[in-house]
Amino acid sequence: MDAERERRAVVITVSDRSARGRRADVSGPRAVELLRAAGWMADEPRVVPDGEASVREALSAALADGARLIVTSGGTGIAPRDETPEGTRPLLVRELPGIAEELRRRGAETVPTAVLSRGLAGIAAGSAGEALVVNLPGSVDAVEEGIAVMLPLAAHVIDQLDGRDH
Repeated sequence: MDAERERRAVVITVSDRSARGRRADVSGPRAVELLRAAGWMADEPRVVPDGEASVREALSAALADGARLIVTSGGTGIAPRDETPEGTRPLLVRELPGIAEELRRRGAETVPTAVLSRGLAGIAAGSAGEALVVNLPGSVDAVEEGIAVMLPLAAHVIDQLDGRDH
């Protein structure tokens, strides 16, 4: 596998208001900035409306495009349209609950309601291969904390998926 594809990341912002142009997407660009600073190749974020189907379609497209790391931002709460986990779960072949648990634990250190996040983490499979998928809450602070948790793990996960020794 070529090194360029190994470090390809896609950021998906899940927000009705941002998808309609009523609110600027701030968390997605921050995620891209942090990923690029860590050596990942990431285009501008893809913005989709809330909802299970739009999340699933965006994840499937990112997998088909060869992403090895997919970060979603938004739609992990308990509001009626927060369906990012529901759109993610059908694509996961293996969940990595420790990542999601750590994201909630770290978030709760500063924001008690972080424990309400239903975000998932796991391995998704698509036509172009497997990728690590991590659902993050939509705030910039949660994205910064989440990227900090996920980055030290991402390269190791991809090495494992590609059958390299650890």
